[in-house]
Amino acid sequence: VTDGPVSNPTAESSPAGPSATPPAEPDPLPLAAPGAGFVFDDADPPVFSNASVHDPSVFRADDWFYVIGSHLASAKTRDFISWTQVSAGPQKGNALVDDPAAEFAAALEYAKTDTFWAGDIHAMPNGQYFMYYCVCVGNAPLGAIGLAAADAPEGPYSDRGMFIQSGSFPPEGGRYDATVHPNAIDPHAFFDNDGLFWMVYGSYSGGIFILQMDSETGLPYPGQENFGYGKKLLGGNHSRIEGAYILYSPESEYYYMFLSFGGLGSGDGYNIRVCRSKNPDGPYEDALGQDMLSCRGAVNSFFDDNSIEPYGVKLMGGYQFRHEEGEPGRTTGYLSPGHNSAYYDADSGRYYLIFHTRFTNRGEAHEIRVHEMFINGDGWPVVSPFRFDGGAARAFTPEQLTGHWKLIHHERDINTRAKISQTAAFLPDGTVSGELEGTWALGGDGRTASVTVGGVPYSGVFLRCWDQDNQMWVQAFTALSADGTALWGAGVALE
Repeated sequence: VTDGPVSNPTAESSPAGPSATPPAEPDPLPLAAPGAGFVFDDADPPVFSNASVHDPSVFRADDWFYVIGSHLASAKTRDFISWTQVSAGPQKGNALVDDPAAEFAAALEYAKTDTFWAGDIHAMPNGQYFMYYCVCVGNAPLGAIGLAAADAPEGPYSDRGMFIQSGSFPPEGGRYDATVHPNAIDPHAFFDNDGLFWMVYGSYSGGIFILQMDSETGLPYPGQENFGYGKKLLGGNHSRIEGAYILYSPESEYYYMFLSFGGLGSGDGYNIRVCRSKNPDGPYEDALGQDMLSCRGAVNSFFDDNSIEPYGVKLMGGYQFRHEEGEPGRTTGYLSPGHNSAYYDADSGRYYLIFHTRFTNRGEAHEIRVHEMFINGDGWPVVSPFRFDGGAARAFTPEQLTGHWKLIHHERDINTRAKISQTAAFLPDGTVSGELEGTWALGGDGRTASVTVGGVPYSGVFLRCWDQDNQMWVQAFTALSADGTALWGAGVALE
């Protein structure tokens, strides 16, 4: 049974997909920016520099943060704002591996491909860096995951061999079934809160699996369930779910598993979802309390998005803040953001979501983006509507938040077009009026956001962000409903 393409950072053959077309403008309201007339921040604007790494997986080495992704592409940054490309493809002379075709010849021969997919690098306690690489033919679940090691984060990495394969016989006997067994691709290795080492992996095909690993050898312990493939966490029947990444939060004491639903092309609906567990190997649940093991395509189906859309907390999909009259810039939206990693900085207590995205009206071009995350009052991550700008957290007064806002409902669908913002006013009496109606409130800490629209309450945080389209600092908020639906807001960017 064939499987669809798992990832493709260049995607030359993928259709560009529809770009976001804003709906007809509503009757104009007298606009005022939140906190109009208040000099909110005189900080210098951030200076961004971009890099292109599809499926970026983050790791830290001293003062640098690195990401590695598909095609052995990699980049580094000190601040999540300014990026430097380290490597860009698997050709000879790659900065990480001088001759990838020769170094990983056995795995490439097994998978009948020359394509490297989403890899992962982990800094180990012994001072070495372990690279978990994967190769796959791309249109079938014929893949392999292997281990390479280096003494420095930028290599050179030396192959220690592939250790798990898909598409033929499972590693410990039995018969391979693509509807129930994993595709050997998209590995992410991590230490849990008790110091145990794990690897989560899989894409489409039979779903997402987790293996307990030996941190000394970097290899899985033998004798694990499912013929050595490990414990199944979710997915199956070729449902479009991939890019699993697990992060522990000492604040909530949950393990969060991030996933990408949908297809990676600009018109294919990639979106980032999350579920959580008290244990690294599950069971994982979403905000509705649904066991993610039930999240899979129907029997005998292929790319059955309808069956998986109701599962997981959808943190973000394609979106675009609509240009409002009087704003100085024109907006650019995200399309198919996904295949993320995540990072928790113990020193600052801040959380970061690192992903790639395509953009409205830019075809299949993609870049790394980093957005800050926060844990809301219900113990779920919520994601800033704007890219990380390096600024400190801010506290607000209600007066600074009254005015006109642009609100985005992310909903639950695998949206192939950008969600477009609607305009609403946050009034001084705590009501919301305009295209959306309800109430809003600021918590006593000056940051907690409580917003109700359409009768649904949302919990999250207010924050200050740099609106790159309009080149202006704006107030914003990010929040989730109790059932796990995301609502974002951005102040209309007026002086």
